Amino acid sequence: MDERPRGRRSPRRLIKGLLFLLVTGGLVGLLVYSPIFTLQKLNVKGAVYLSEDEIAYIARLQKGQPLFNLETAEVTENLLKDLRIESATVKRNLPYSLDITITERVPVATVASEYGYVDLDRQGKVIAAYRSLRHVPIPLVTGVAVHDLYIGDDVKDKTIKVVLQFLQQLSPEAMNQISEINVGNPSAMVAYTTKAVPIRLGDGSRIEQKAELTEDFLQDQQTSRYVTEYVDFSYEVPVIRLKDMPLEEKLEEGKGI
Repeated sequence: MDERPRGRRSPRRLIKGLLFLLVTGGLVGLLVYSPIFTLQKLNVKGAVYLSEDEIAYIARLQKGQPLFNLETAEVTENLLKDLRIESATVKRNLPYSLDITITERVPVATVASEYGYVDLDRQGKVIAAYRSLRHVPIPLVTGVAVHDLYIGDDVKDKTIKVVLQFLQQLSPEAMNQISEINVGNPSAMVAYTTKAVPIRLGDGSRIEQKAELTEDFLQDQQTSRYVTEYVDFSYEVPVIRLKDMPLEEKLEEGKGI
């Protein structure tokens, strides 16, 4: 009968266990601190206005950092703290890279405020404020002013939200051709192209359809031989008025409208 006391481990097993832990710890340390697995390159996607150096600064990244020591969740959080970044994803790309994909908050409209002007992104968040109007290729919303809005705040005005909904349906190329949207009368909003052609939008109904019509019209203007007096998308049937249209046709069209 074996009378050896239970629960006691042999010294050999203890030694093997300690050796295993030491070897495993050494391998982990080798991986973490090895110069092979250190940050040497950022692969940035989605950045338009922010440079790679700016993104590295915002994310608090430095080349040479051990790649396995970087917490991707923490890097993402650092990026999202910057108001200019709407969303971000961060992934390790062994052996020495970090993949960063961001969506920037891009200004789509400028609105007057009690202290100057503010820029709004497509979600209606104030991302810039300044005293004098700047020459930027984004539409100026006129006929309305915002109050008590500061950087980081969200616009509440329903008419401005309709304008933003309209603008975010347009391609960047089409949006660059819109210089102003007047909403002084919310039921008769008018957008103006950079060539001063009025685009009558009416009220906020069917705004996506009106944006689609505007997109098509602005694309056609790139190759059209005719000069447009105005377009009217406030009706179910769009109206395009040409400047060289004969007076008789203008009168007949006016009667129809």
